[in-house]
Formats: sequence, C-alpha cells, structure tokens
Amino acid sequence: MDYLREIEGKRAHDHHHQPRRVCVPGPVIVGAGPSGLAAAACLKEKGIVSVVLERESCIASLWQLKTYDRLSLHLPKQFCELPLVPFPEEFPTYPTKQQFIHYLEQYSKRFDIRPVFNEAVSGAEFDKSVGFWRVRSVGVKDGEEMEYVCRWLVVATGENAEAVVPHIEGKEEFGGGIVHTSLYKSGEVYRGKKVLVVGCGNSGMEVCLDLCNHEAKPSIVVRDRVHILPREMLGRSTFGLSMLLLKWLPIRLVDRFLLIVSRLMLGDTAQFSLTRPRIGPLQLKNLTGKTPVLDVGTLARIKTGDIKVCPEIRQLTHHAVEFVNGRKENFDAIVLATGYKSNVPSWLKEREMFSQKDGLPLKPFPNGWKGECGLYAVGFTKRGLLGASMDAKRIAEDIEQCWKSEAKHLTALACSILPKQ
Repeated sequence: MDYLREIEGKRAHDHHHQPRRVCVPGPVIVGAGPSGLAAAACLKEKGIVSVVLERESCIASLWQLKTYDRLSLHLPKQFCELPLVPFPEEFPTYPTKQQFIHYLEQYSKRFDIRPVFNEAVSGAEFDKSVGFWRVRSVGVKDGEEMEYVCRWLVVATGENAEAVVPHIEGKEEFGGGIVHTSLYKSGEVYRGKKVLVVGCGNSGMEVCLDLCNHEAKPSIVVRDRVHILPREMLGRSTFGLSMLLLKWLPIRLVDRFLLIVSRLMLGDTAQFSLTRPRIGPLQLKNLTGKTPVLDVGTLARIKTGDIKVCPEIRQLTHHAVEFVNGRKENFDAIVLATGYKSNVPSWLKEREMFSQKDGLPLKPFPNGWKGECGLYAVGFTKRGLLGASMDAKRIAEDIEQCWKSEAKHLTALACSILPKQ
C-alpha cells in the first residue's frame, strides 16, 4: 500500500519471529462498517488518509453476512445517510438491505476507501515512551502478525461487534435447532414448523413476521416491558415527527404525545401481554439506550393469534420449552433475537474512555467520541447511523487541527526512534 511505510519488512523465519511493523502517517481505524467508512470519508475529505482494518472479508460485514433477507432500514433514509453523500433519490423511504449495502459500496468507492480485509486486531495500547499507538493484528487467513504504529486510533467496531448468546438451562437437551439472528436468513427453512423467538426488540418482532409470511408457527418470548410504536403516524415517520417535536417541546410531553397517538392507532398492547414501561419511549432510550419497537405489521399478527406471546423461559427439555409460569410447549426450533455487544475490552488496553463491563464509552452522548492520547470512538452513541455520522465529523475536525502541523514530523520521528525488533 502506497500510503503505508513499512519500517521492518523482513519477517524472521524461526519460531521467535516478531510481527511485521508498519508506520502509519494518519489514523488507524478499526472496523469497516458504516461508522468506520464515515470516519475514513470525513478524514479523506480533509486530505487525511487513514488505514482501515477489518477482520471480515468485506465492508459492512454485519449487514452483508449477519442479517436476515427481509431487513430494511427502520428509520427513513434521510436519518441514515453517511456524511457528504445522500441516498439516491430513487431509493424508497426505507431502503432494503441490498440497497443499503449498494449505497455503502458506492460510498467506499467514491472516497477510495480500501480497507485491509481479513485483519483481526488482537490488541492496541498507547506507548507512552514514544507517544504512539501500537495496534497489533493477525491475518485471518495466513496468521501473519502485524503491528501498526500510529498517532491516532479510531475505534469503529461499534455496539454490535459480537452476538449475545444467553445461557439457557437445558440447551444441550433441546435437540432442535437453536440459532442467533446473525445466522437467520429467511423463514422459508421453517415452513410449517413451530418456532420460538427469544427477544422482543425490532429484530425479534420482524423475524416473527417473516416466519408468519413463510407459513411457520412463531411464538415470541417477552421478558420485559416494551414500547411498541407505529412506524409512521400522522403521515410522517414516527422518528422524524419525534425529532421535530423535540425542537419545541420537552421530552416528557413528546413522549406523552407518542403514547396517546400509539394508543389510538394500536390499541392497548397490554391486552396482548405487551406491557409498556413506566418511562416514556424517548426518555427510556436516553437513559438505557433501549430502542422502542417500530411496528411493521407484527402486532396485527399477534392480535389475530398468528404469533403467540410467551413469558420468560425456565428451561429447555427435549424439543420442549418450560416457561416460568409452569406451562410447557413443544417447539421445533428456537431463534435467539438477543442482540449484540461491543468487543472493545477484549483488544483495547485502555480504561479511561471505554467501560470494561459493556465496552461502551464511559461519557454519555454527545461526549463519548474523544478520549486521551489521540483515541476516538465512532458508532457507540446508541443513536444509530445518525449518531455515527455526527461522531465521524467531529473526529475528522479534531484530527485536522493537528494533522497539517504535526503529522509528517511525528511520522518521521516515530520511524526514527522506534526500536527495531
């Protein structure tokens, strides 16, 4: 790569070999999802070239490899655009999965973003003795070890880096198929089967609808209270209307408005064992990051009985599920719509910016994007693509301030003072 300067190119051939070291004049971005691409594009627009490391073989691997076929954006496209490039006018209000992937591929080409694929970051820490980050990686295919030395490190692995697979008592005895939604593609393979979906967020609700559309017999586990809102109300997207109202009204009044309109449009969801939290949907989102469900037709199938609502699971037995209320029912398969988590603590050796518990920035939005010693985070706002775009712009502006005066001097300095191994 012409934008990397290799400062120790020869790799020893005995068992004591050291990683090949590369000195990067600009930032290293870990992750080539929408957040990483947005950061790279904003930097490129300012004349700052970055190195993007990606453990998978493609950009936006979560979207390309780990999402179901019927997925589309839950929010209108104007709230999901990455910086500097709008969606094509001919795209629908809620672009499909394939349309969004196409948008990201064209975005990457436009800014000439060329991630280093199949490069899994195994560790990163700030070397105080020289004032640079050392980012270590391992080639997924060849096992080659690398060390990238850089002045700025942008963490873009996001909130959804690893699937959350809960422990369920008796899982080994069940005997039927148990998959996480990251492996679920279509309800076609479950046609005619009884399927239990665990998790009542947007993904769980949509998977249930997909199963219904493929003539499966789904049930859904609802452990907690949940806000269900219509995706659109009063001729506008619910999200867009909320953002508009928040410009003029306090959040508690906007929440009250959303709940009144939702009651008129959807009825009392508690009748179907879908009890709402005591805190309003927007306040709950701000406090916990829990997103309300934007209904795309699932609730109607619950009302008709096509989708059954079940309480928490107590344990699994052979092809059966026992619930906490004592009821027992047979199922052919289980789909875990139990979400994802950050994996930052597993590789980033830093305790001031990121929580070691959940891998998210310790400072709440909008202040979680910047750490110390040239460390940044993008895509951890719990506000989707809109939040990632905001972070990407801030990061590029911050790095630009010292780039022109420092970058070349710092790169030359790093290459001269870092000891050869």
